[in-house]
Amino acid sequence: MPLIESNYNPPLPFKSGHISTIYSGLIRKVSNFSQQRERLELKDGDFIDLDWSFSATPSNVVVILLHGLEGHGQRPYITGSAKHFNTNGVDSCAVNFRGCSGETNRLFRSYHSGATEDLNAVIQHILSTRKYSSIYIKGFSLGGNLTLKYLGEGPVPNQIKGAVTVSVPCSLHDSLIQLLKLKNILYAKRFKKHLVEKLYLKRQKFPELISVEEINNIRNLKDFDDIYTSKAHGFKDALDYYAQCSSLQFLPRIKIPTLIINALDDSFLGRDCYPIEEAKNNPLLFLDMPKHGGHVGFFGPQNISYSEKIGLKFIKEFF
Repeated sequence: MPLIESNYNPPLPFKSGHISTIYSGLIRKVSNFSQQRERLELKDGDFIDLDWSFSATPSNVVVILLHGLEGHGQRPYITGSAKHFNTNGVDSCAVNFRGCSGETNRLFRSYHSGATEDLNAVIQHILSTRKYSSIYIKGFSLGGNLTLKYLGEGPVPNQIKGAVTVSVPCSLHDSLIQLLKLKNILYAKRFKKHLVEKLYLKRQKFPELISVEEINNIRNLKDFDDIYTSKAHGFKDALDYYAQCSSLQFLPRIKIPTLIINALDDSFLGRDCYPIEEAKNNPLLFLDMPKHGGHVGFFGPQNISYSEKIGLKFIKEFF
């Protein structure tokens, strides 16, 4: 039964999920670290920017890092992970989803929680241009859901050896319900602000596809998914998008070692986001549910988070 008994016990302030979340998102800094950007041209005419960083010694192992909603390759949870992997002999490729690298993407569509075709494009690019014998994936929040869905859809290339996911909204609808509650109002407003700003930029390029009136009708994150995400990506509405793209239904079909780290005090996650039964029934799915950690928080000493430390340890077991 791959349920992990967590020993994570952070300092007193970080026993608050909100403090852990805010510190990781707004305060944490990662220094003495650099990345090299590569642009991947996609078959549909769009692009994805990849931010590479490397071990000091040649490595035949790489980890693909996937950020969360409105994140990017320079967020501290990404650069902190990349630096920790690099220090321990593993190269890293941080993926900036469409429209998340500081430049508006070319198409009306962008990224979403289930866009596994883009992850597959990155993996195929790495396989065709680099000589890594082992590839691992580490996804955070939305990127974690994307990772689990990709692995469960299968089959995956033989070079994909394992995955680590952090703060995963395994049930997108359940997570949305949490985000719409008063306890998360500041987070939800921040997400909506950034998403709507990007949508106005989209309208400048595609005025025939979305109106100012439609954008002005976006009051919350579900409205955004009803008005933009679902229509731009081929879903009937927000609920159809959540139903098709939630990773929970794909977990039984995962066939490589995969770790989910979801803190019990993560205010973004409801009960359905803790896949206890799925982990019990799949010997390759490992579930770590620390009492503390918040959403993509997990403060740790020496500026190395718990999820970074445990993620590296988990992956190294399968080198």
